[in-house]
Amino acid sequence: MLQLSNDKLAITVAEKGAELQSLTRTDLQQEYLWSGDAAFWGKKSPVLFPIVGGLLDNKYQYNGQSYTLGRHGFARDMVFEVAEQAAASATLRLTNNDDTLKVYPFPFSFEVAYALQDNRLTVTYRVRNTGTADLLFSVGGHPAFKLPLEPGVAYEDYYLLFNREETTGKWPLSAGGQIERTPEPLLDHTQKLPLAKPMFYKDALVLKHLASTAITLKSDTAARGLEFHFDGFPYLGIWAAKDADFVCIEPWCGIADHVDASGQLQEKEGIITLTPGQTFERAWSVVLF
Repeated sequence: MLQLSNDKLAITVAEKGAELQSLTRTDLQQEYLWSGDAAFWGKKSPVLFPIVGGLLDNKYQYNGQSYTLGRHGFARDMVFEVAEQAAASATLRLTNNDDTLKVYPFPFSFEVAYALQDNRLTVTYRVRNTGTADLLFSVGGHPAFKLPLEPGVAYEDYYLLFNREETTGKWPLSAGGQIERTPEPLLDHTQKLPLAKPMFYKDALVLKHLASTAITLKSDTAARGLEFHFDGFPYLGIWAAKDADFVCIEPWCGIADHVDASGQLQEKEGIITLTPGQTFERAWSVVLF
């Protein structure tokens, strides 16, 4: 486990999956990350690479070959090496190996960097094409924040406040985890999305191409909350396991297959193409208050 800290924040990161395990505002003695209770959902902040979401029948085709790849890809279950570490920052790296090439035929270097500054945690994803042909991938985050953050406050007292007015639907997920083609109504000329556990009974709320670049998680009856910044991520998932005391705010560069997907990786919505030697970088951050 890696432990990083400054005068306000402390985090713990596991080498397996480069996954955040704890996010604490130490000056407030407040943990903000979900506990990982396996009775509901045993993860805390998995990293999604080289796909986001589920493939149709867990399969895709590339260059005439068929491959099997599970939901959200393999990075979350693999051990990263620690490439750099300082008191308040660290970079973890995953590179292709014989096992990854069996399910994903691309040479790559994938880094996840954590940096603390004042009361802000920034998480950067960096993908480099180390091969001689195009690299096709998606990448995303899946951090789960505990709710409620304070005693005496109910889950339903919290809401998400977008930093711009939104009129958008949500794209439903099929039983197999694929995206339906037709959205359902969600936000109508508003910045506010009240939270309630039943809203996640049919899986995540999948949002596309929002005007907003940040969301505040807060309650009018509580002092503690957070600002989540996701500029540069075209998709956003909001999710919780059934009746669990957390909410995930998931910034995605990529999305699950459609229910009628062709299966061709290069035709997948949101897929990113890197030429040899090129590097892709995106970062999300969370400010704790």
